[in-house]
Amino acid sequence: MKDYFLKLYTYNDWSNARIIKAFEKQGVNDEKILTLMGHILAAQLVWIHRVKGMAPPDVKLWGVYTPGILSSMASEAGKLWMDFVDNNDNFNRELSYTNFAGEPFVNNVEMIMIHVVNHGTYHRGQIARLMREKGLDPVGTDFITYDREVRGQIK
Repeated sequence: MKDYFLKLYTYNDWSNARIIKAFEKQGVNDEKILTLMGHILAAQLVWIHRVKGMAPPDVKLWGVYTPGILSSMASEAGKLWMDFVDNNDNFNRELSYTNFAGEPFVNNVEMIMIHVVNHGTYHRGQIARLMREKGLDPVGTDFITYDREVRGQIK
């Protein structure tokens, strides 16, 4: 599973960075778009803090962030997740935690890790739709696009 998670979280970092770069290049300042990207990154930070047993991060799950702050959040989340994957060999363990509503849950860390990336992919699709609706140019963040870029088939 380690190799799988290394690929998955490298892709996740690539796609987050790609979206934020598009925001900066096109001067995106739409509140809905920025809120969705902030939600993706805040959730990634919340989950890695839970998984690593850290205090909750100081983020708003549905806050509006500037592209510069989003870039910092993406960098922090990416580093924390990659460090976690690099320094662990077994992700098949149960994690007890309390959600934002104060409800207790128990989930498997492998399932959480898959959820985190799928959650980001889902909301990046919403961002692409919103960008199109606003006359902006969304960027491709499909996993296969990432793989083609890594292989040097596209730039």
